[in-house]
Formats: sequence, structure tokens, C-alpha cells
Amino acid sequence: MNDTTAATGGAAPAESLIPDGVATITTIHFALLAIVALAAIAVIIIGMRLKRRRTHAARQVEENAQDAGMTVRAPDSAPLSEAALTQPKAAPAPAPVPSPAAPPVMPAPAVPEEPVAAPEPLSDEPVAAAAPMSASPAAEAAPTAAASAERPQDQPITLLKGLGPKLTQKLAEHGITTVGDMAALSDQQAQALDAQLGPFSGRMARDRWLEQARLLAAGDRAGFEAVFGRL
Repeated sequence: MNDTTAATGGAAPAESLIPDGVATITTIHFALLAIVALAAIAVIIIGMRLKRRRTHAARQVEENAQDAGMTVRAPDSAPLSEAALTQPKAAPAPAPVPSPAAPPVMPAPAVPEEPVAAPEPLSDEPVAAAAPMSASPAAEAAPTAAASAERPQDQPITLLKGLGPKLTQKLAEHGITTVGDMAALSDQQAQALDAQLGPFSGRMARDRWLEQARLLAAGDRAGFEAVFGRL
């Protein structure tokens, strides 16, 4: 009887060897490990995005420095902070261009005239009124010259936002010196000109030069400042 009991009931089942709390703790451990792995993957993804953003910002700073004619910072210098890289760089204010003034009008030298005695009118003849003096040709030409000098399409190309000295020189080599020259380009001509700007290719579409030039050439300064800021 005792032998039968020892043979059949002496050995406990496999499940009874593992306490009930151990299985729960093991499940919790696996869950924590999964959470830590997901957090590590998220940190890696965020780090890659931040690195890509810093690289893009550094490239943008370098392009702006080249456009402004400044010396690019050496690689061994201290790296820029993340706030400085992500903060948008304000466009350099264009140098004020004095408006061409109209040439001063020199008064014509007065020529002394000999007094001519007017004939005495007859008693029944009405006295003729004196003819008004006509304006001098110089006085009539002065408003025309001033009006032509103040035409909005003759304003310099440097008024456009995003143009530095190097780009201004490049555009001048292709005959673009005023906002009217830029505004007169068609979309195909603008694309062809942009392809000839070398390292600055793509700036025309990104800075919207055609739209800026057309607003200035039309004399719509309020519309220009509403979209691109004060001149």
C-alpha cells in the first residue's frame, strides 16, 4: 500500500514546482523589457531627426553666409547651438539707394528788350488784351525728367529680398539691373536664368523674385510689404 502511494502520488506535477508569483513576475519583466526597447528605438529616431535638422540648418547658414559675401566658419571652431541653428535668419536689409534727383533748372538769362511804344488805339477800337507768356522749354522739361526718374520699374534690383552682392553681380552679367528687368521675364526665361546662377541655382523660386519684382514694378509697395516685409 505504501509502495503504491509512493509510486503514484509521491512526485508532484510540473506546474506545482513553479510558484504562482514567479510566472507573474516573469511576465512583468518581459513587458518592462519591451517598453525599454521601444523607448530606445524612439530615442534613436528622434536623435536621427535632430541630426538631420542640424545638418540642414548648418547648410542653410553656409548658403546665407556665401550669399552675403561673409567668410564661412572653420570646421574646428565651436559648433553652433541648436537654438541658433533652428532660429530663422533675418534677411539682410538692402542698402538705401538714393533716388535720382531731377537736374536743377537754370533760369534763362533775361534779355533786356527795348521798350516799344504801343500805338495809340482809336477811339472806336477796343484795346487788345496782352497775350499770356508761354512757359520756357526748360520749365516744361523738368516735370517730365522727374517723372521718368521716379518710375517704379526703374528701381534697382537690390530692393528684392534675398539678394546679396554676389547675386546682384551675377544678375547684372545677364542684363538684370532693375525690378522692371526681372518683372519682364517669363516663367521659362526665369528658369533658364536660374539654371545659369551656379551655386545659387534655386534661389529665384525659393525667394520668389518674380513675384517681388512684379509688385515693385507695378508700384504696389503696400502689397509687397504685406507679403515680404518692409523695404
